[in-house]
Amino acid sequence: MSAARQPSPARRTDASNSVDPRLSPEPVPPVDPGVRRREIAMFLLLAVFIWPVLSIAVVGGYGFAVWMSQMILGPPGPPPV
Repeated sequence: MSAARQPSPARRTDASNSVDPRLSPEPVPPVDPGVRRREIAMFLLLAVFIWPVLSIAVVGGYGFAVWMSQMILGPPGPPPV
């Protein structure tokens, strides 16, 4: 009963498992300027063109759906007396 407990395999603390790969002494390769330019161009395309057009389309589609439902079902509120 007094045997020493063995650490479970999931709790082992090897030095190879605890090293953060971001702290490795290997040099980081430089970023290609073409890749950076494409990322900036894609961000500007999304931020300036696609998201505004998409948001206008969603709001317009919702307004159209409400308008069509009122054309078919009548205006909201109680029926006229």
